[in-house]
Order: sequence, then structure tokens, then C-alpha cells
Amino acid sequence: MRRLLVLGGGAWGTALALLARRAGAVPHLWARDPEIAASINERHENPLFLPGIALDPAIAASSDLAASIAGAEALVVAVPAQFVRALLDRLAPAIPEGLPLLLCSKGIELASGKTMSELAQEILPRSPLAVLSGPSFALEVARDLPAAVVIASHDPALARHFIAAFANPRFRPYLSGDPIGAEIGGAVKNVIAIACGIVQGRGLGNNARAAVITRGLAEMIRLGLAKGGRAETMSGLSGLGDLVLTCSGGLSRNHALGLALGRGESLERALEGRRSVVEGVATAPAVVGLAARLGVEMPIAQAVEAVLHRGASIDAMTTQLLQRPYRSE
Repeated sequence: MRRLLVLGGGAWGTALALLARRAGAVPHLWARDPEIAASINERHENPLFLPGIALDPAIAASSDLAASIAGAEALVVAVPAQFVRALLDRLAPAIPEGLPLLLCSKGIELASGKTMSELAQEILPRSPLAVLSGPSFALEVARDLPAAVVIASHDPALARHFIAAFANPRFRPYLSGDPIGAEIGGAVKNVIAIACGIVQGRGLGNNARAAVITRGLAEMIRLGLAKGGRAETMSGLSGLGDLVLTCSGGLSRNHALGLALGRGESLERALEGRRSVVEGVATAPAVVGLAARLGVEMPIAQAVEAVLHRGASIDAMTTQLLQRPYRSE
């Protein structure tokens, strides 16, 4: 598995192309924006999403989706979660039967409540699937700083092929047989990171932040189990690991959004001028809707969704969470 087509010209897609090249693969990058593709081909840089990061000249890019598929041995999906369905719908007529997919988008589709692997199974039922998730800021990966992630699939051989396609001495993928658990962790952590940012922006202290992370993990595990995932998956890199990173790292877009909200900015103002998608904004109502259908209690996620989309007061939501009935942990 050497010829990889990475779908998505943002920071994460570009970092994944860099990783694949470091591991000896020959990646091709599809970017929707022709200017990004041109810059990668001519300047060997993605100035919009990874400025200052030199790209290997062997990484080629294109904005022509149909032409990009030719010769690909696997597809690496790295577009924002809410755009995955439209992309796969476009790809479906051109994808050879059995072409493997590695899903690297973290989120739950708002309209359907489906994870990315469930979407892919619906649209491309004959394509074998794997999921990549875990604590991995794109900029740090691109800078070749150490990181460890999870590649999860029901097909261990496929997961090992993808591990071989991306692993290097500075990037360590672990094998998992629980793609649903990995996806739930990757989605819910963005919502909890917004809550942690709100806590910091509101000046509620480190005790409150630790409580949100811990109880947020409990919510993640409840939802993951209800979806058929494993508790140990969500206690690992693709759950707790990604949660800790996104709730504390300065590069977290979701945490930064929560920080702005906590300081009194409106959602519209906090999102103004951002090039990269803040996944938690759409994932919050998707998670809350999915939890309601499965009968799973997720009060922190519900509070975040109410602040983002229902005009709820942060102070009122804080009081509501603290005044919930006392119970066993």
C-alpha cells in the first residue's frame, strides 16, 4: 500500500501526506481549493493551513477529484466530518470495488447521527474500512514531533497495512479492533474540549476543569458502550488521550472556541475569520441527538449544545450542572 490518495487539503490532510511520505509511501493530495494544490506543487508548502512547513517535493496535489483517484491503492479521508457524505457520494461512481478507506475525520454526522465508518459503509459497502484517531495536532505531526495514535478496523490485516503506510520512528500507531469506540472518542472529545475552554474563559478554576474532563470521559464511555464500542478503547489513546490533548493543548480549535465563549464572545464572533472547521460546533447537537435516541445521559454535552445553539446562559448551565441530584460516581 504505497500509492495513497489523501482527501483534504487542510492541516490534517497535509500532515497525513507528510507522514505517508516519511514512511516511504507515494502520497497524492486532493485539495478542493486549486490555489492550495498549486502551492503544494510549485512551492512545496500549504501556506493557508500549515505555513512554514516544508513539504517533500514528492507530494503532488490536485483539485481534480476524478483524476486524483487513478492508480490509488487506498483512500485517506481527512475532510471535516460534515462534508464526508458529500465527498463519498462524489467518489462512489469512480472508486474501484474493494479500494480500502482510512477515515481520519473526527465527528458524527448531524443529519443522520452516523459515525464516519457507518456513513462509508452506507455509501461504499464494498470498501474495507479502518479509522485513524488519537491525540495528534496536525502542526506537531507535520513538525515531526513524537505522537501515538490508534488505527482501528474489524480487519486486522487492513489495519496493519495502514500502520505500515504511516508508521515511522516519531509516529507510532497502535492496532485496535474497535473502530466505533475510536470514532466515539474522537467525536465526543471535541464537545468536552469546548466545555473546558468555557471553564477556563469564565475563570472557574482548575478544579472545575478537571471535573469536566473526568465526567466528560464518563459521558464518552457511556455513549461508546451504547454504540457497541469497548470501554478500554475510550480509556486509551483515541478516547482519554485525545480528550486530554484537546482539553488542554494550545493548538485545539475546540478549546479556543470555548475560551472565547467563556470570555463573553458570541458564537458568530468566536468563529469569525477561522479557516479551519471547529468540529465540536456541529458534533455537539449530533452527539446530543444520538445520546437521546440511545437513552444515554450526557449532561455536559447537553449544556455545551444549549450554549452553542439555543442561546443558553453559560452561568445558568454551570448552575444546572452543579445542582444535579447527588449520585454515585
